[in-house]
Amino acid sequence: MSFDAHVCPNGHATYPGHALCPECGEPQDETVDLSDREAEVVTWTHSTKTPPGVREPNTLAIVEFDVSDDVDADDVVRAIGQVTTDEVETGDTVEPVYVEELRDPEAGIKEPESQEWDGYRFEPTQ
Repeated sequence: MSFDAHVCPNGHATYPGHALCPECGEPQDETVDLSDREAEVVTWTHSTKTPPGVREPNTLAIVEFDVSDDVDADDVVRAIGQVTTDEVETGDTVEPVYVEELRDPEAGIKEPESQEWDGYRFEPTQ
C-alpha cells in the first residue's frame, strides 16, 4: 500500500490526493512517498468511543511531513492517522509504519472483502 502525498504543477501538496488540486484546480499528477519519512506531531487525541473493530482507546494524531525538497512542493503536508502507542505529545517525531489491519474486518457491518484494511500508523521515534 502506498502512502503518497499528491502534488500539482504549482507545487501544492495534499494528502490524501485529489484529481484536481483544491487550491488551484490543476491536476495532481505527481506524488511524494511519505512512507520513509519522519513527521512532527501537530496535535493528537485519544478516542474512547471507537467504531466497531477499532481498538479502544484509539490514539490519533495529525502529523506534518516536510516535502519542501520534492518536486517544488509546498513546505509541508499534513496527514491524520492512528498512533502505535498512547504515549505521544505535540512536537514528537514519528514515522509511518505499515500494518495489515487497522481494524478488525469481522467487526464491521460491511463484507470484509469489500474494503481494504491495511494502512499506516505513526510510531514515535524517540
